[in-house]
Amino acid sequence: MKLGDIGEFGLIGRIAGKVAGGNGVLIGIGDDAAATEPTPGTVLLATSDMLVEGVHFDLSFTDPFRLGRKSLAVNLSDIAAMGGMPRHLLLSLAIPPGLPVEFLDRFTEGMLALADEFGVTLVGGDTCRSPAGLVISVTLHGEQTPDLVVRRNGARPGDQIFVTGTVGDAALGLELLRQGRRDGWAVERHLDPPPRVRAGLALAGAGLPTAMIDVSDGVAADLGHILELSGVGARIDAGSLPLSPYFREHAPRVCADPALLALTGGEDYELLFSVPAGREAEAASILTGIGVPVTSIGAITTGGPLTVTAADGREIAVSRGGFNHFASDP
Repeated sequence: MKLGDIGEFGLIGRIAGKVAGGNGVLIGIGDDAAATEPTPGTVLLATSDMLVEGVHFDLSFTDPFRLGRKSLAVNLSDIAAMGGMPRHLLLSLAIPPGLPVEFLDRFTEGMLALADEFGVTLVGGDTCRSPAGLVISVTLHGEQTPDLVVRRNGARPGDQIFVTGTVGDAALGLELLRQGRRDGWAVERHLDPPPRVRAGLALAGAGLPTAMIDVSDGVAADLGHILELSGVGARIDAGSLPLSPYFREHAPRVCADPALLALTGGEDYELLFSVPAGREAEAASILTGIGVPVTSIGAITTGGPLTVTAADGREIAVSRGGFNHFASDP
């Protein structure tokens, strides 16, 4: 079936037909605007991400179901990094006219499946024609009490730096996809990353993180954002980075420097955070109690650059810049 057969409002109707009501939704899809009601005593958290075909995803690498999941996961990860509870979702699509309706059905099914896992409701959005590739824009609202919202600017010298899960897998997965692989642990981590919403909520609820961010651009780059806003420095022990068994086995085959890939590879969507000295065991206990692995990788220092030390004591040079969409040759 072609989009021209059903039109814009037919497409919206197909999407709306898959959506049930949700907590705090007073008016959902169908009016000029949605109306939602926040939980009393909370503040609104809002985040938006745009995914552009050829820049953020390649349709020869992914299927529409997992693309739908990932399109929401990147926003869920932002809310998680603030220690928030995700609530309401807005989805806008710029669609090439030749894209099959069945593709869009599977895309929305994937997105709504992940939304259901975290109690998120789709309340509106927009659709239009794209003259080129598919463009996906997701806006997600969340909430948290003001005193529990975690920001990037609170890290202090002496704080210990932690990261959830494992790092480097998504970057390895992307490289394997480029080489023709379509399955395996790392490929799955790239195409369908797990957002750490429950971990963010648990940490915030305990008042533990002094600063927190999700690993979207890579450990070094995202830690750099914390350091800049907090006015501090940091040292990382590269040997302490949590690496999956799959990464340890396969990364040396496709990458000259696996440690650098783990430090700079993006899209793991793990949580990177700092906690005051003396509360490390508490942080580990909270996360392991909900089944989330966590690893201490370094400490916040009084200032200066980010220092990364290898197992043999040599210093590893890394960039804190991250991916730049507007570089002349990104």
